[in-house]
Amino acid sequence: MSVPTFYGKELRWKREAAGLSLEGLLEGSFYGKTYLSDIERGERRMPLDLARHVDRVLRTDGYFERNCEDVRKARRAGHAGYFEKVLEAEKHALTIEEWCPTLLPGLLQTPAYARAVILAGLPLSLDTEVEEKVNARMARADLFEADHHNPEYWVILHESLITEPFLENQDMATQLDHIAELADRRRITPQIIPRKQRAYPLMAASVMTMTFPDAPPLVYTEASYTGDTIDDPVFVDQYRKAYDRLRAVALSPDTSLAMIKAAAEDYRNGKQPDRLE
Repeated sequence: MSVPTFYGKELRWKREAAGLSLEGLLEGSFYGKTYLSDIERGERRMPLDLARHVDRVLRTDGYFERNCEDVRKARRAGHAGYFEKVLEAEKHALTIEEWCPTLLPGLLQTPAYARAVILAGLPLSLDTEVEEKVNARMARADLFEADHHNPEYWVILHESLITEPFLENQDMATQLDHIAELADRRRITPQIIPRKQRAYPLMAASVMTMTFPDAPPLVYTEASYTGDTIDDPVFVDQYRKAYDRLRAVALSPDTSLAMIKAAAEDYRNGKQPDRLE
């Protein structure tokens, strides 16, 4: 039995022993019963604030708060510890919106692109470590293949990610073809910020915002070796408004997709894609 499943079963046993329904246990918290049901099935981690609420209601003397870390560690193989909350959250999100000024987002990367990113940041990694991270990143992309749950995914990319080669030409063509294919299947909506756009919101950081049917919105920001999840409503609202303003100055989805396809064709033919003037 996996660690999340074990603690999920333990939670259900203690809840039922106390004679409480899902709704009864959640009374006074900000979470919905679907969220708690997913935790009991081992499909979702228990946030620290909810663990404290459960311990208080069930009088379990801090049991679930103490074991939150065990569940987190069990879920993040192949990923950095600071990323574990995002790994789970994106599986349950209604919407995911990303802004990526310097690298294509992990959810859209091909193995070649992911491998290059990992080696650039961790050049002394063993081959087995690199492949574990690549495989973990590829597994995230199953999000776009699941029939039962496909969040509305919106991504804004800086023009340089399309027109400046990060890989060899054929690998760049494959990477951009992958993004175009997802857009053609209506799994994602891409937009591009032109290089000529001098000033725009969120210039200083990559940002992911997520909304959920049964939990408050969440924002994730990332730097080279760190990342931070933000759930404070004031800051979440600021980030979401900034993202809307960023979307307003980006190229339209149709124009952006045409640019991505044209750049892929240029790389395939050994040419440098034209920059927007």
